[in-house]
Amino acid sequence: MRSNLCTCLLAVALCLAASLPSAAEGRSAPTIGQQREAVLFWPQAQREAQFRRMYKLFPSDRAAHGTHAHALPQGRPLKLAGQDASTWLTGYMDKHHIAGVMVLQHGHIRMQRYALGFGPAQRWESFSVAKSVTSTLLGIALQQGYIHSMDDTLGTYISELRGSAYADVTVQQLLTMTSGVHWNEDYADAKSDVAQMYLRACADGRAHILSYLVKQPRQWPAGTHFNYNTAETDLLGILVQRATHRSLAAYLSQAIWKPYGMAADAYWIKDECDGSDTGGSGLSATLGDYARLGQFMLDGGRIGGKPVVAKAWLGGALHRQENVGEPDRGYGYLWWTDSDGSYAAIGIFGQMVYVDPSRQLVIAQVGAWPHAVSDDLIAARREFVAAVKRAVDAEL
Repeated sequence: MRSNLCTCLLAVALCLAASLPSAAEGRSAPTIGQQREAVLFWPQAQREAQFRRMYKLFPSDRAAHGTHAHALPQGRPLKLAGQDASTWLTGYMDKHHIAGVMVLQHGHIRMQRYALGFGPAQRWESFSVAKSVTSTLLGIALQQGYIHSMDDTLGTYISELRGSAYADVTVQQLLTMTSGVHWNEDYADAKSDVAQMYLRACADGRAHILSYLVKQPRQWPAGTHFNYNTAETDLLGILVQRATHRSLAAYLSQAIWKPYGMAADAYWIKDECDGSDTGGSGLSATLGDYARLGQFMLDGGRIGGKPVVAKAWLGGALHRQENVGEPDRGYGYLWWTDSDGSYAAIGIFGQMVYVDPSRQLVIAQVGAWPHAVSDDLIAARREFVAAVKRAVDAEL
């Protein structure tokens, strides 16, 4: 199912690109949303050059880091069983256009490698990894009382939704994509909802997604039917921003980036219509800080020994809530889950923050895959993760 969803994202971008007005026709320039969709069509060289500059190419908010950095001390180099680790890793990264990998165990760096001219001080676009971060920020907002309950309705926080099919949808139903609101995920149809959601002009100072979703009718009773809806992850970002009265970048800085000790600023791309940060994508950070984010999750969402993420969120986010068509994998609250207790934030073009509590492992990867997604690329990423796990297990 994950492969199908990501393939659908690529398909909808084709629809959008085909519909973009051209300067030669004398029409207006593409919107920021349309330009972001067009990123999926960049040639390989442009992806490798520009994924590290997305926050400079698009309007973005800064998530400032603090005065101290969470240390990532060097650990014993990880040896991949039965093969030369350095040669194997170089081959894996070269073949799949991986810009950086970092493996932590017990908070120590066991493996670290950069390529494509990318380095420790540079940032890389995370794509749908941002969804998992937005979900985590909601868990923190719940802990801090900005959101009172997972059973709260969306209309409580987003006044524009009152009177719409989303008015009585709960926070938890949004996280599990069981809103029951009609949504057409037919990516082969250029007139489907997902192919149209960014095409309209800004209206009434509302984010693209909000303007589109308020008009959608109800199809199923809320909480009864899972229907994957890419727009609802941006809606989740609006919910967090309305509840906390902060941009996602500002709240990320206050809640995680500064107190946990990220080493560099992060950036979050903004919607052109209302200036809100888009919850479903657009976050850029260094490889080291992606690894620290994974370590934060591995630490149980604790900072200085104190839990900062609500138990109600943790209880559902990192465990399967919905089936994804594979017996060993599922979907929590915008985190992908495995049956062995591992979980991951995953984005197209090879982005990943993988957490394995049983082995105390964090694996961070950024890249510019030659395709947004494919079965072969997913299989290669999984084999990389499996090779790391085998290497750890061989040391026991």
